[in-house]
Amino acid sequence: MPTSSSFLSPDWWRQAAVYQIYPRSFADANGDGIGDLAGITSRVPYLEQLGIDAVWLSPFYPSHLTDGGYDVDDYRDVDPRIGTLGDFDEMVGALHEAQIKIIIDIVPNHCSNHHEWFTAAVAAGPGSPERERFHFREGKGLSGELPPNSWGAAFGGPAWTRVQEPDGTMGQWYFHMFSPEQPDWNWDHLDVQNDFLETLRFWSDRGADGFRVDVAHGCAKNMDPAYDVIRDIRDITPLCLDGQHPTHDRDEIHAIYRQWRTLFNQYNPPRIGVAEAWVPPHRAALYASKEELGQAFSFELLKADFNAHQFRSIIEKNVREAAGHDSSITWVFSNHDVVRHVTRYGLTAHQDSEDGQHIDVSRLLENSPYDGHGWLLRGGSNAEVDSDSGTRRARAATLLMLALPGSAYLYQGEELGLPEVGDLPDEVRQDPAFFRDRENTIGRDGCRVPLPWTATGTSFGFGDDDGELPHLPQPAWFASYAVDTQEQTIGSHLQFYRNALALRREFQAAEELTWHGSEGDVLHFSRPGNWHCLTNFGKEAVPLPAGELLIGSAGGITDELPGEASVWMKL
Repeated sequence: MPTSSSFLSPDWWRQAAVYQIYPRSFADANGDGIGDLAGITSRVPYLEQLGIDAVWLSPFYPSHLTDGGYDVDDYRDVDPRIGTLGDFDEMVGALHEAQIKIIIDIVPNHCSNHHEWFTAAVAAGPGSPERERFHFREGKGLSGELPPNSWGAAFGGPAWTRVQEPDGTMGQWYFHMFSPEQPDWNWDHLDVQNDFLETLRFWSDRGADGFRVDVAHGCAKNMDPAYDVIRDIRDITPLCLDGQHPTHDRDEIHAIYRQWRTLFNQYNPPRIGVAEAWVPPHRAALYASKEELGQAFSFELLKADFNAHQFRSIIEKNVREAAGHDSSITWVFSNHDVVRHVTRYGLTAHQDSEDGQHIDVSRLLENSPYDGHGWLLRGGSNAEVDSDSGTRRARAATLLMLALPGSAYLYQGEELGLPEVGDLPDEVRQDPAFFRDRENTIGRDGCRVPLPWTATGTSFGFGDDDGELPHLPQPAWFASYAVDTQEQTIGSHLQFYRNALALRREFQAAEELTWHGSEGDVLHFSRPGNWHCLTNFGKEAVPLPAGELLIGSAGGITDELPGEASVWMKL
């Protein structure tokens, strides 16, 4: 296959379609119930046919899996349960042969409590150089029995855990923004800075084209105990505006990513980064600048209701901020941390709660950015979701998103229209957010259930029928969403995604957008090349302008745009 100019371009990422793979739930080649790198390699033809430009690979490092692989034991190896460095090299080679780039997850805010540097820190004792790589503090109280301050962790419970000292006594406390198994790094320490540069170089040399930076806003910290009485680290909404929150989006964090950019630019083409930064657009643009990572996720559309006014306001704001910093926008509706958007839009469509009040999904999501938002389903099941409306809205929103300038990030299974698995039994759940705060959340496992590749078989084609069952159970209704079923069904969700991605690649041009007389429930914008997108957020059909219909999110569209639907047209 001749190499395309877009694959070779140093700007390949600016308007790429990127497909997130959660490796433990994508494809299981050895039948042990856990997805692996060899399974990904075996599915490269599927990814190529889907029409994506890049894969984002969630953590595949050695891990004790207390947080789905985001508790990293070793940043420069592969978890033996999902492969070897040789398997990684083979996977990268297969992806590059198919002209698909690879972005890998990097987790710089915290490591695993089994990381060799953390175990050495615990063994070395108070005041040691090893402890300076983390945030160890003396406790309060008569004998240090109380944590250094009252901060709570994002996954629930306190943000401090006490260690047993080498002499057997209980001693200092260490800080963890998430679970006790995920101690936070001290990024003021040169050892930490230099070791991560070495990790970035290690994977770049093995063919990684870029890095998705987990909790990118969290590395820089001010652990001044004075913050104990004036700020709670979980109360991030009003504080991520001025760069002075103790643990979120501090101004000094940008020195870290400018250092990374210097390393990235040593490669041809330069490596890229995309920040997971839960910050407002004007702050996200700093991470996405050419001097730093290049991109930062915009989560605003993910958190929005299916509402024309909200969508337009968010799009205009993000386009404006990106243009001001010459950065590339990212758009996303689903990932490994959130309820799948087919289900989320079904919940939004379900207008009435038990007390007759509208369910304000946008507000609920905004107030709980880390817990997977799965608590919206707690105590219920998918029967509470208007699945027909959810699917219509998801397809309409996706078609709109794929027409926007910038990169589109897709999550494995959304091309199948997979709903959230909201009724997993408590005993099979794995997410620490559930175990530490089960009164409020059912966690993120419902969007991490292994994919159905075939309508039959003990694991719906995820693994070998004679092998182990998947690490999370698949519901029987997965059969109707299986890849082999949808490949044979005209107008299926999968075929819709394949068609839309093929057209997107054909029409994608300059990163510009022009609005056209949008009003009420209808949004209408165009891109260079006479490429128009119209979305009807209402429920009643509206007339379409005369022109050539390229694709619609619903079937049978002629001269009217149905409710909860989008089209692309040439006018």
